[in-house]
Amino acid sequence: MLKLGEKQTLQVEKPVPMGVYLKDPKAEDPEEHVLLPRNQVPEGCEVGQKLEVFIYLDSEDRVIATRKEPRLCLHEIGYLTVKEVGRIGAFLDWGLDKDLLLPYHEQPKSHVKPGQSVLCAVYLDKSGRLCATMNVYPYLRQDSPYHAGDEVNGTVYQTSSNFGTFVAVDDIYSALVPKRELVRDLVIGEKIRARVARVKPDGKLDLSLREQKGTQIEIDGKIILQMLEDNGGHLALTDRSDPEKIRSQMHMSKVEYKRAIGHLYRNGEITIGENEITLKDGN
Repeated sequence: MLKLGEKQTLQVEKPVPMGVYLKDPKAEDPEEHVLLPRNQVPEGCEVGQKLEVFIYLDSEDRVIATRKEPRLCLHEIGYLTVKEVGRIGAFLDWGLDKDLLLPYHEQPKSHVKPGQSVLCAVYLDKSGRLCATMNVYPYLRQDSPYHAGDEVNGTVYQTSSNFGTFVAVDDIYSALVPKRELVRDLVIGEKIRARVARVKPDGKLDLSLREQKGTQIEIDGKIILQMLEDNGGHLALTDRSDPEKIRSQMHMSKVEYKRAIGHLYRNGEITIGENEITLKDGN
């Protein structure tokens, strides 16, 4: 059976003026074969010889074989470069004679541009054609070697106002920065370093952009003290301030901000008023 989008080892059936026909000796249909174009046929190729090829569709949507190495096979994830943008989408260079289509509906709202390198996966569309998608979620693995507390690298591939930001750790493992952990806005394609906050029962990772609680309190405290110094010793944010205002100004959640100013207060470094916090004399 011929498998579109995959590498296969096939047997030379017969030569023809355009090249050679290849077949799967185990195929149930004896008439099923595929053309390997003449410029792809190795010198001295004989009937019965086995060749490893990649099966895809040519420019006229005919099934064809190639000995060229695709940068991605079916359901694989990786980076491909945008060659050009057309009416129905972008065309990606995946190392073959025919470029790979990235339809507009498989791109983020901010469409890709020529020369851009994009993280994507290869899939079969409803018409049976090989295409690319930037929604790599279904193709990410859930068997990462990481544990809570580990530092990881990943690529942002999707954002959600409900759930948070979806990340491909090492570009192959499924992860999420939950909304509560988003101390700043992340954009699609951005590379991030994060900490594994939790490994879910299904193997997916929850990430945090912040350090462990004890370490983070110290870091947040230093940020707040610096902000106070830069503002003449006063800061119009208290533990009662609006969470979004705290997040936009301090890049912290309200819980983290309250925790940090409570730490500074107990250390005698600040006072907490009705509408502001203030540096204590001598700090």
